Amino acid sequence: MVVTGLGARQNHGRKFRYFRMTKSSLIPLAKRAAYALAASAVMAIAWLSPAAAERINNPVAEFTGVDKITGRIITFDVYIDETVQFGALQVTPRVCYSRPDTEEPKTDSFVEVDEITLDRKIRRIFTGWMFAESPGLNAVEHAVYDVWLKACKQKSDVPAPEAAKTN
Repeated sequence: MVVTGLGARQNHGRKFRYFRMTKSSLIPLAKRAAYALAASAVMAIAWLSPAAAERINNPVAEFTGVDKITGRIITFDVYIDETVQFGALQVTPRVCYSRPDTEEPKTDSFVEVDEITLDRKIRRIFTGWMFAESPGLNAVEHAVYDVWLKACKQKSDVPAPEAAKTN
C-alpha cells in the first residue's frame, strides 16, 4: 500500500513515499518466501545427492553365524531360494542386492529364518531385510545362534544347487 498525502514527509520540496505493511499484505509475502525457500531446498538436495545407481541382483548371499555355546564363528554362502541349515536354524535368502563398486556400499537381502525346535517342528523366527552395513540392525539373535548378512556375491566356491527333477 503506497501512502502519500498526510502520511508523506516533505524534504526539500520532494515527497517521499513509504509503504505501510499490514498483516494482510504480509501473508502473501510470507507464503511466497516459504515456497521459494522450499523450492530452493528441494533443488539443493537434488543437486547434491548422487544419482541412484542401478542395484545388482546377486545369486549368492554370504552370511556369518556364531554358535554361542562353542564360540565358533562360521561364514557360509547360500544361493537365492536355497535353504541352508546352521545349527538349529534354516536360512533362506529370497533376494540379495548390492551396488556397483563405484558407488557407496549398500548390500541388503530379504531373508527367512526358521528354527527346528526340540520336538522337530519348524517355527519361523525371522522374515525381513538384513543389511550388511548394519549387522546389528536386523540380525537374527537366537538363544544359541546369531546370523547376519555379510555380503552378496555373483559366484561362490560352493556348487550351485541342482534343479529339481520332474518325472
